[in-house]
Amino acid sequence: MVLAAGLGTRMRPITNTMPKPLVKIAGKPLVDYALDTLKDAGCETAVVNVHYLAEQMEAHLAGYQGMEILISDERDMLLNSGGGLAKGLKLLPDAEVFVMNADLFWIGETPGQKTNLERLAGFFDTDTMDMAMLCVRLDDTTGHDGKIDFARDGDGRLLRYRPVDGVMPAGEGVVYAGAIAMRSSLLADAPEGAFNLNIYFDRAIAAGRLYGLILQGHWVTAGTPEAIGAAEEAVRRYR
Repeated sequence: MVLAAGLGTRMRPITNTMPKPLVKIAGKPLVDYALDTLKDAGCETAVVNVHYLAEQMEAHLAGYQGMEILISDERDMLLNSGGGLAKGLKLLPDAEVFVMNADLFWIGETPGQKTNLERLAGFFDTDTMDMAMLCVRLDDTTGHDGKIDFARDGDGRLLRYRPVDGVMPAGEGVVYAGAIAMRSSLLADAPEGAFNLNIYFDRAIAAGRLYGLILQGHWVTAGTPEAIGAAEEAVRRYR
């Protein structure tokens, strides 16, 4: 599933007339980076949620080639990351799934080797994990605000990167790269309506079942119009 229903307020004025997932970086809409990444990993079906300027999103997705695209319609109410994911997953069978954010991507994977999503799928273990996140070191990012999200220990287990009783968690500080492997049934008990997916992140952390895999390559996000130039330069550099 691709989470693509946000309002894109920080990307204004560009997003006054188009949804953020259709903003182009190096000539390619952001949502297509996510869809191409899923397709390259062997996915045949993707759900994309829509809300803001949904007609533009639907028109664009109708022309996407190589995967079946299902629309999760949030026109009536924006459901936030958790509610949007819970609704969209109902369109997919109970299976292992990828969850992607539509406003960031990575470049620089090594040709002939497994893609990051293929590596994430191999890393994910339903016996020991609720979710496996793709994570990235801060030095391998462009456009990020510098915030560290998680501490990753030697086994890949993740904790929030913040002090507990005045002590920072052990492990390497990493950034969440916007891709998750999980079973769709994990959200079977999700509440109705809008909620943040962080609820499930914290639940998995409490159970010792949130893990992270380090991304190979370079991660790019463009949250504002001013960030587009740096994102496009990163794409040119890694091409």
